[in-house]
Amino acid sequence: MKTFISKDIIDKGWSGDKKYCVADKDGNKYLLRVSPIEQYDRKKSEFDLMCKVSALKVPMCKPLEFGTCDEGVYSIQTWINGVDAEENIPLLTSKEQYDYGFKSGKILKKIHTIPAPEDIEDWEMFFNRKADYKIKKYDECPIKYENGQAFIDYINDHRHLLKGRPRTYQHGDYHIGNMMIGNDKQLYIIDFNRNDFGDPWEEFNRIVWCAESDPLFATGMVNGYFDNNVPMEFWNLLALYISSNTLSSVPWAIPFGDEKVEVMINQAKDVLRWYNNMRNPIPTW
Repeated sequence: MKTFISKDIIDKGWSGDKKYCVADKDGNKYLLRVSPIEQYDRKKSEFDLMCKVSALKVPMCKPLEFGTCDEGVYSIQTWINGVDAEENIPLLTSKEQYDYGFKSGKILKKIHTIPAPEDIEDWEMFFNRKADYKIKKYDECPIKYENGQAFIDYINDHRHLLKGRPRTYQHGDYHIGNMMIGNDKQLYIIDFNRNDFGDPWEEFNRIVWCAESDPLFATGMVNGYFDNNVPMEFWNLLALYISSNTLSSVPWAIPFGDEKVEVMINQAKDVLRWYNNMRNPIPTW
């Protein structure tokens, strides 16, 4: 590993990685991520795929070095000097909010050009199993949404849309909270640690975070991805993916305490309002 003269912990995000801002003797800053050694294979794959994304000229923390150390497995990435997009984009003009969203959609389209392995499981089979599991966990959950059944009904009524859907590389957690605005005013994508392979349109299931933070950004993201020509099939599928994701959010939140549970309950209310209790697949934002 490179030699660093300073190492400051970064206490942000939901990953289990330890994250540090480190600097070398010349004052150059880097992002250091450290994970348990038993995650070596997962982290090596993550790093290699990030290299593929970086090769597409995606603005991001570029992967520089990977290896093992006393603490486990590490990666070193370039440091982004800038501010959190989620906190700062809503403060901009309406046009700037929309334009940054549009740019994020263009970037995502580029990320999705990386193909999935040829021997990967059929998406319809994979996602149906995933949806069944989430429905089961929700049914077993002691906390229920008001009209949560609307999510289950929408999933069951629209499973046929999964047939024949492609699988590509996914960032895995693509939303405004995992983006930064650099000092150069460029939009940067961070935190690829949940990367996966799936239907590229499923990647939009986190857009609820964008819509809550900045509806203009969310609208721009969709329009940017589709070059202002959004197919109806996308909206129908997105409502399915958001239903599935929302359904699993409250069981996921329980171990993190009442405050996080409340966040997810309020988010479910927002989703049901945007989609008129899942009767209109095009959200109001």
